[in-house]
Amino acid sequence: MEDHGPIIEGPPILFEIASLSWEDPILREYGDGARMSRWAQDRPRRTMDSELGERLRDLNGVHQLHWVADLLRSRPWTTSAWISLTVPGEDAEAVPSLAALSFRIRDYRLIMTAMFRSQNVYRGYLAYVPLRGIQLEVADDLGLPPGPLRVFIDVPHIEVADANGVATVLAAMPEPNAA
Repeated sequence: MEDHGPIIEGPPILFEIASLSWEDPILREYGDGARMSRWAQDRPRRTMDSELGERLRDLNGVHQLHWVADLLRSRPWTTSAWISLTVPGEDAEAVPSLAALSFRIRDYRLIMTAMFRSQNVYRGYLAYVPLRGIQLEVADDLGLPPGPLRVFIDVPHIEVADANGVATVLAAMPEPNAA
């Protein structure tokens, strides 16, 4: 059970996204057009300028994205930096599902990993576009090209009410190439 009703949980998952934008052909073909349209109309809020954006840009007075870039720039032997989006002791209702971001420089590219404590994977995929925007922002600040965006979800789930929609998406997927 979750706040919105019964859910089906999956095992923890980690995946990489090589590149992503609102114009992505996979999103255009397989994404929920109505939801994407609502997100596009509400793009300023969806670019992490909401409460999550405040946690990135002013958590206890620290602009965490600048802090990450400054750390990576000032300590070249330190090729990774982490920021937390949680505050110990805060109200449980305020704890975001995106718990932390990790930034790594590998092969002269900036790789970012987003760690979700929990996510509705049927509805949450549109959050990855603004996350890619954050990665691009930090990469630009460092003068580096972006590498992949990695996403780790500790408790991926769907709502039971969405099970038929998920089955439709899975049935439309092409068979894996055995070659």
